[in-house]
Amino acid sequence: MGSIGWLWEQHQLLMHQCCSLPFAFLFYFLSKRRYLSLTYRYLFVSVGGCVLAVMTMGIYSLILFTSTFVFVLLVLSVDPGCVHVWAFGVQMLWQTFWHLFIQYKEYYLHEPVSIRLFLAASSLMLLTQRITSVSMDLQETQVLLTCNAITRRQSRVMILPLISYSLSFTTLLGGPLCSYSRFVLLMEGLGLSAPPSPLAVVLLKLVQVLLLEGVRWCLIYVLKHNAYDPMDSGVLCGVLWIWGLGLVFRIQYYSHWRISESLNNAAGFGFWEPSSGGSSEWSGLSDGDFWTTEASHRMSDFARRWNVTTALWLRRLVYTRCKHFPLFMSFGFSLWWHGLHLGHFVGFLTWAATVKADYHIHKHLGPEVSPAGRKIYSVLGWINTQMVVTCIAIAVEFRNMSGLRLLWGTYAGLFPLANITLLLILIKLQRHD
Repeated sequence: MGSIGWLWEQHQLLMHQCCSLPFAFLFYFLSKRRYLSLTYRYLFVSVGGCVLAVMTMGIYSLILFTSTFVFVLLVLSVDPGCVHVWAFGVQMLWQTFWHLFIQYKEYYLHEPVSIRLFLAASSLMLLTQRITSVSMDLQETQVLLTCNAITRRQSRVMILPLISYSLSFTTLLGGPLCSYSRFVLLMEGLGLSAPPSPLAVVLLKLVQVLLLEGVRWCLIYVLKHNAYDPMDSGVLCGVLWIWGLGLVFRIQYYSHWRISESLNNAAGFGFWEPSSGGSSEWSGLSDGDFWTTEASHRMSDFARRWNVTTALWLRRLVYTRCKHFPLFMSFGFSLWWHGLHLGHFVGFLTWAATVKADYHIHKHLGPEVSPAGRKIYSVLGWINTQMVVTCIAIAVEFRNMSGLRLLWGTYAGLFPLANITLLLILIKLQRHD
């Protein structure tokens, strides 16, 4: 019983997702056999999300229910062209209030914050993605919702898919972000021609999660038994130790993304069948692959591949709408969305600066590299990317000064500092030219 308790404590989010898998398979089976009409499919998904929220967050589940209720009211009462401004403003104010409340309890009252509140805040961030995604669709007329429904049936037909999309149990605790129109198509498609059984692919992805968590456990074991000591350890040992710690944090994200992807697949979502030949895949809903992302040898490539659906959401929400400094505005909004901790300020602004540096460095140095030196250039770029990403991950995950002191003490912080310094030099040279 002790080992089960330890497993639950260390992997609560993963375990909650795993416990939802049987219900996802049940939903897929009932939908495929046409035991559930479209209305009941929406009800199954939304009621399942409500039950999951109450079970995992307790009283704090009201945070999500309030947010969803207010959004539905806005959709019903505000003109589609203006609903995005209202939805974005209300949702971000609501989310910021709870993030600041957590900081108030942590830093001012010095009280431990309930894990249920952390789960609610994390789910609220994901709900913000879905709400603003729908509001942008309405603003851009990509989705049309008839707000002047006359009968009760017409009103239910409009509101139920919206609530199901917002509170779906498959995306309540983890991504990936799926557009509203695609969600509706997937729900309708389950009753017409359901995809093949996802059992094999879900089992394969669960094995991948176990392997990732096994690697993560081994890294934690090595780091604990070889703790970094600035007095005895050399610079290289410190850099390698900090790289291992950053990899531990990143693997945790890959595990959560893979289990969330598995949960969606188990419900019948994410099946992709190419129109022009090729093999069918269950990767239609994914936030990133470990090997593809970690193999990036440029910061700009890593930024695009890391948490793919969130990156696309930020691009649509901020980057394409900003006329001035879109890159820094995107990362600036990301730190606001993540919670406004000190580590978030340092981490995300460093990320923006190093991505900007990546564009300038490779623009100036890339053409100068000979074909023979291309592999060495790529390896050096990969090492630089790994260390910069490591510094960002540690700053963001520690959230306070302890992470920044650790980066400075191990000299790992010199990597992003060198990138930013080189960026300033190249910008100055460009102005002189």
